[in-house]
Amino acid sequence: MKVTVLVDNRDGEQIRGEWGLSFYIEYTYEGAGTENDGKGSRTVLLDAGLSGLFAENAEKLGLDIKAVDYAVLSHAHDDHANGMDTFFELNDHAPLYVAEGCDENCYDRHGIFMKYAGVPRGIMKRHAGSIVKAGKTTQIDKGISLLGHSSPGLDRLGRAEKMYLRQGLLKFIPDDFRHEVSLVFELPEGIVVFNSCSHAGADNIINEAKQAFPGRRILAMIGGFHLYNKTDKYVRDFARRVLETGVEAVYTSHCTGERAMQILSGELGDKMHAFCTGTTFEI
Repeated sequence: MKVTVLVDNRDGEQIRGEWGLSFYIEYTYEGAGTENDGKGSRTVLLDAGLSGLFAENAEKLGLDIKAVDYAVLSHAHDDHANGMDTFFELNDHAPLYVAEGCDENCYDRHGIFMKYAGVPRGIMKRHAGSIVKAGKTTQIDKGISLLGHSSPGLDRLGRAEKMYLRQGLLKFIPDDFRHEVSLVFELPEGIVVFNSCSHAGADNIINEAKQAFPGRRILAMIGGFHLYNKTDKYVRDFARRVLETGVEAVYTSHCTGERAMQILSGELGDKMHAFCTGTTFEI
């Protein structure tokens, strides 16, 4: 599989980024997308960043948004979802998969105030015919699956991050990340896991994938790890837990943060790979 980073908050050498994330994933696997289990291929867009910049960058990189077979929204935050209207303008056939818990109800707490931080208002209705809500485990094509969280107690992480879900007019509950999914690709050698912000903890997410695909090697964990606001000790402890999962490589940027990436590089050694806007890598 080949992965191209269309948008990250770190600029590439000759291509501009923004705070957000978008991956263009070209996947080939025996049996993918075919009825006769022959060799097939699929193109998946994971997230669309904070604006339509992902599409501009795709054109600069020679990638065709019209060729995307499936779009996936990793979670219901604006820096991953705001470009989706642009996606639908350019692609009239690909379904957009979202978590069953995805809705227009994500907020950040700033003191006594709640600020909306979710998907574009009205998008769920505007594109209702193209949006597919995925359950806890959903196969979207041969070798391509979505996993909802199975780890308990995630609402405590939401409270710590001051992230909330609105329920009704004035009720807010700590975010338990019911709107977040992992995207998993099966390769002959093992599986590759994407989770764009890993709010549940990348170590927990890797273990969730191990439970869903028992006995398979975890070739890579790819995404942001939401460590930009964590202490050095927290990041080192996190790195130890990641090593204990047995994952063979991690690719990260976005909400991981520069300082945390430096620490992870020291702790994880050659397992650690940083990306930026325009980065391309193969697995």
